[in-house]
Amino acid sequence: MAHKALNDLIRRKPIEQIDEDTTGLSRTLGLWQLTAIGIGGIIGAGIFSLAGAVANEKAGPAVLLSFLIAGIASAAAALSYAEFAGMIPKAGSAYTYGYVVLGEFAGWAIGWDLLLEYTAIVAVVAIGISGYFNDLLGFMDIDLPLWMSGAPGTEPDGVAAGSYKVNLFAVVLCLLIAYVLNLGMKSAARFETALVYLKVGIVLLVIVVGVFKINTSNYSPFFPFGVGGAVTGAATVFFAVFGYDAMSTAAEESHDARKHMPKAIVYSLVFSMVLYVLACLVLTGMVSYQDINPTAAFSSAFESVGMETVGLIIAVGAILGILTVLFTFMMGATRVWFSMSRDGLLPMWFAKTHATRKVPTRITWLLGIGSALIAGLLPIAEAAELTNIGILLAFIVVCIAVIVLRYREPDLEREFRTPWMPVIPAIGVVFSVWLITFLQWQTWLRFAAWFLLGTLIYFVYSRRHSLLARND
Repeated sequence: MAHKALNDLIRRKPIEQIDEDTTGLSRTLGLWQLTAIGIGGIIGAGIFSLAGAVANEKAGPAVLLSFLIAGIASAAAALSYAEFAGMIPKAGSAYTYGYVVLGEFAGWAIGWDLLLEYTAIVAVVAIGISGYFNDLLGFMDIDLPLWMSGAPGTEPDGVAAGSYKVNLFAVVLCLLIAYVLNLGMKSAARFETALVYLKVGIVLLVIVVGVFKINTSNYSPFFPFGVGGAVTGAATVFFAVFGYDAMSTAAEESHDARKHMPKAIVYSLVFSMVLYVLACLVLTGMVSYQDINPTAAFSSAFESVGMETVGLIIAVGAILGILTVLFTFMMGATRVWFSMSRDGLLPMWFAKTHATRKVPTRITWLLGIGSALIAGLLPIAEAAELTNIGILLAFIVVCIAVIVLRYREPDLEREFRTPWMPVIPAIGVVFSVWLITFLQWQTWLRFAAWFLLGTLIYFVYSRRHSLLARND
């Protein structure tokens, strides 16, 4: 009996049968649309606010090294994702890769984990955009009613406790993205691509205009917090250099995914890192790190040099551009849930797709409502604590799995091969484990509660209803 239970946990989805899976999704995405989705997930609050906060509080001008260190570590995981994407062009990303290589329970665990992480990321970004929106309204002397201005308990000084009831704008954003995703991937991808072009244009505006306002004396001292400050900053900005993982969940909606998906992963990360480094050079050259606004770094930097109009354009562009992060991660969550349901680990009712739009509408609306509730009712700090650990665990699983599969089946056809095996994936594992040590015990407690709930669901339902169990 114990032997049977153990076999159930480690039974693997045969990789040679992956292409036999039926799918209700529609293949509409090309290479550049996939790359745009990846860029949309990577470039967001990280460049518009996180860069300023890290420069001001932890790294100074060396914040660009923080992004480089984080980017190199993230690249180790990205190359592992790229190898899998070239072999297994299916929805589910790390969930599917773990299921194929490490077994059913490992796949279930990482999929269950990503459902929470991606949903929480959507909520956190929606709350962040809401903050930008409120600041913009204040710039125009428009005051929202207090009841709709924020989550309960987030009232600033001077506002009576209990005045805030809900962050209504964040709620509307989550539901808006769910609506856009339900229009169908072709229409949704056009929306995403247009916003990515806008966002990249804003970043290029920052670089091209700001380079003429650089005062090189602001680069000294380059390490005001020491070299350790730049390394510590890397741990913070690491969470601004992923997004390709969520993009890889769209594999089944891509033309020639085996070729396009690995390229899109690499292109999106490299392009985003170049923009991150150049923008950080401009920011820390325009303003002394001590004077950088941690929450609206670039817009306030241009205002400080007498370019208020450019600052306003950047603020508006940041609000619209960060919407792409919502799109990428909500899409990722829906595709992970869809893939788990199709495999029988969750009820197959959820895997039902729309007859004409070919998208999982039931899942999308449920996740839209779930993220809206988190965004509307929780402070951003509590919501953000839900996002960190799951992504790092996904990176660890994928990096380990790519090593295992390379040695277990070395002759398997691979459209892309991670270089310097096993050194590159090992770097991804070590860096992710190191970053996990920075997490607070409350984060581990919340993760443990979610994991225990998922384990209970697996043993009560998923273990007996998965397609592999039925085939056995």
